[in-house]
Amino acid sequence: MALAQFMVTLDMTIVNVALPDMGAGLDFDPAQLPWVVNIYALLFGGFLLLGGRAADMFGQRRILLSGATVFAVASLVGGLAQEPWQLVVARAVQGVGAAVMAPAALAVLTLTQREGKERTKALGVYAAVSAVGGGAGVLIGGLLTEYAGWRWVMLVNLPMVLGVVVLAMRSIPAGTFGNKRGRLDVVGAILATAGIGLLILGVVRTEQLAWTSGTTVVTLAAAAILLVAFGLWEQFGPMPDPLIRLSLLGRRSVGGANLYMALLVAGQFGVFYFLSLYLQRTLGLGAAEAGLAFLPLCLIVVLGIRLATRLLPVVGVKMLLIPAAVLAAAGFGWFGLVDASGSYVTDVLGPSLVAGLGIGTSFVPLTAAATGGLPPQEAGMASALLNSSRQIGGAIGLAVLVTVQTARTDSRLDAGAGQQVAAADGYALGFLLAGGFLLVALLVAIFVLPGQVRGGRQATQSPPSTTSVQPNVTADTR
Repeated sequence: MALAQFMVTLDMTIVNVALPDMGAGLDFDPAQLPWVVNIYALLFGGFLLLGGRAADMFGQRRILLSGATVFAVASLVGGLAQEPWQLVVARAVQGVGAAVMAPAALAVLTLTQREGKERTKALGVYAAVSAVGGGAGVLIGGLLTEYAGWRWVMLVNLPMVLGVVVLAMRSIPAGTFGNKRGRLDVVGAILATAGIGLLILGVVRTEQLAWTSGTTVVTLAAAAILLVAFGLWEQFGPMPDPLIRLSLLGRRSVGGANLYMALLVAGQFGVFYFLSLYLQRTLGLGAAEAGLAFLPLCLIVVLGIRLATRLLPVVGVKMLLIPAAVLAAAGFGWFGLVDASGSYVTDVLGPSLVAGLGIGTSFVPLTAAATGGLPPQEAGMASALLNSSRQIGGAIGLAVLVTVQTARTDSRLDAGAGQQVAAADGYALGFLLAGGFLLVALLVAIFVLPGQVRGGRQATQSPPSTTSVQPNVTADTR
């Protein structure tokens, strides 16, 4: 399950460094090239709730393997693409496969590991690959692009998919943990997929269209209408098995964890984006060197996750997330001191270590709070909700930060500043605003999250029986 999650997270950023080579190799129109990145985020975010509910109803292993197969075929087609549209379509299908795999993988972990120390360790591994995947994508993408060619940015998924399939066949029970007799909420699926998809579409297109443009306003308004309709359908519709139980968000631990996750990833995506540009365009590093520059950040994230895994059963979710938000905000703010005459050691390494520790310390308690203490038939639902928060938060946060960064750069150019100085000033403002997202997350941790959540369950609740998981595993094994 860790390998599956690493793969879908990796593919959110692995193509970023390869975009110039992809554009040159397939003769992309420059205005269409960003869709190689955006279409993956669009389809991934749009289909997550549907993928999560399908995993609950038809079996996590079956849905996981189906998603992995789709992902592998799309990766092969993308790696062999001869025309721009073929690569864009392949990335779109990859997004659908990722949306099917991701919630199924997390649901398997929460259902097969008993609450407490066992689940905390499993979630620590899951959180590590989730947090590191984005940075590793930049690193691996840079190395592959420079030394093997951009096509291997797509083809590298094939051995990983093979590993996921082999390990899943060996280690996951063949049946279902959910309610196989239920009916999929088709109306809810259409409303949610269309609403989330239009929301992400409207946001990511603000790189080319202004927030106040007619196209953007209409797209976001349509997304809002569809999402409101989805909420009303889920609350009052006739379906006995809704796509998502809205009362789930009413739990302070679940609602708070999803909001914190959206804010954290909004800042993290922006920082990774601006940092990759600063390293290459301002400091003059090559693709491989820029990827390697992310290595200390990835390593310190893993260290933070190990620390959180040990401390979560002792101090609980709230007391981990408060200092984590402070550290991440401080690290992002420190990045905001970059300038055109900076260096890697003075402007990048120090804030990478501080921010990475805050990011790493956040993921385990967030995952535990968002998925703990729920009935087995809603594990995929909660997992999809958390992944949706990650995708929507990342898309909206990056779009907002890029808009602000571009406006700052343009204003500095209009004032007579040089290109390098103006660009660095834009990145600096983007970093500072990313830190602002984490200050809001700090308020969520203080005022929204309950103080008694430890290791994924409420301390005030009676501990769950160990048989609450085991009967499903035993029946599926037979």
